[in-house]
Amino acid sequence: MKVCKFGGSSVKNSTQIKKIVDIVKRDEKRQVIVVSAPGRDEEYDEKITDHLLNLATEGSHFLEQKIEISTKNSFDAIMKKYEKLCDDLSIQKKKILDALKKDLTSCDLKDDKKQAFFLSRGEHYNAKIIADYMKKVGLNIKLMLPEDFGFILDNEYTDGKVQPQTYDNIKKHFTLKDDEKVIVPGFYGVTPKGEISVMSRGGSDLTGGELAYALDADMYENWTDTNGVYEVDPRVIPDAKVIPRLTFKELRLLSSKGFNVFHFNAMLNCKKSKIPIRVRNTNNPTNKGTLILSERVPMEKLVGVAKLDNMASIHIQKDMLGEEIGFTAELLKIFGEFHINTYHYPTDKDDLAILVEQEDLKGNINNLRREIDKRLKPDNIFVTYSLSVITLVGIGLKEDSFTIVDAIAALKENNIAFEMFDMSPSKISFHIGVAQNISDIALETLYDKLLAKENNCIC
Repeated sequence: MKVCKFGGSSVKNSTQIKKIVDIVKRDEKRQVIVVSAPGRDEEYDEKITDHLLNLATEGSHFLEQKIEISTKNSFDAIMKKYEKLCDDLSIQKKKILDALKKDLTSCDLKDDKKQAFFLSRGEHYNAKIIADYMKKVGLNIKLMLPEDFGFILDNEYTDGKVQPQTYDNIKKHFTLKDDEKVIVPGFYGVTPKGEISVMSRGGSDLTGGELAYALDADMYENWTDTNGVYEVDPRVIPDAKVIPRLTFKELRLLSSKGFNVFHFNAMLNCKKSKIPIRVRNTNNPTNKGTLILSERVPMEKLVGVAKLDNMASIHIQKDMLGEEIGFTAELLKIFGEFHINTYHYPTDKDDLAILVEQEDLKGNINNLRREIDKRLKPDNIFVTYSLSVITLVGIGLKEDSFTIVDAIAALKENNIAFEMFDMSPSKISFHIGVAQNISDIALETLYDKLLAKENNCIC
């Protein structure tokens, strides 16, 4: 059995939906299909999920982004989108549109419960439409809704976590015959009390991963609009190649530094059960994409280079800092109190730097400085903004650290200064911080020196 998840770009209009039907027909093992809400297309600039959130927040969602879209605009966009899908696929629309309208106009929930309910409607109704179309073209398919088979999440309504009983519920309800297929809306589930709860954005990936794990699938296919995981951002390096094979660990490191292929948490249980994941392109289904495995033979030193922009460094200076027991623990505690995620901690005897996402400092930096001054009494605090962290990843680096020397030499030859260097304890990745205004040049330099010549390796 294969579990297949199709993202927003793969189900954004009738043309794309017809493509996924062809993909499902092409392989009888593709029995479990998870679908997202429709993504952007030429006619609608914003995602349906964002329009739904705008309705749930009475217009504040777009207002906070300085986008002038009223709740009426969002309601009209949602209704027109689903009506057009029904019309273009030639399926009965009245029942679907009446139910959708009722959900969007008669909801009496409040706050997070309301947001969760509205957010779930994107996947809910898209799955119904796609299921009706698949039946129409002759597939033996049934719609399985999370509220019907018990995809149980906790009570964090807008950031729900899967509960253990979900796996038993899936095993109980997903007993499929050879020619039988099921379609499941991703992203949402229900609390133990039966209330709608959603996972974090990108949650359709999580739905697919949990289904694959519970059913002990032979493969989890994640279908998107890219040929796979590229060795470097193709928007910066147009000649970048797709990485044929990656380990979960390598992808974890790349995805934490800007490789946003899909939600990493979707891999956790697949990793636990060694279920391979293949990232594939709905628009290029003959391409094999990237296979993600628990283990692979490290024929190459380096597999990918990621770049994370909009970072900031907070440099703490204090004499004898290294001898002050608990200093670092207290500093990280302060960052936690401000809900600021921290990344790297380059340090020496009297200095410590913390790398954070620049966005997290907005509205916080003044009070953060005051709290650090009050509790740790540093001599100086320096903040450097607009940094990029370039991360080089490959399990082969563990056996050949000279790649680090090559990287630094390449930057020196091209007069590219760097602000930070840090090697991971696992020795399979290292991080170089550079000013963001030269980060693309640095990325191109490292790619040309370290990856372009390795593209003919056996993976």
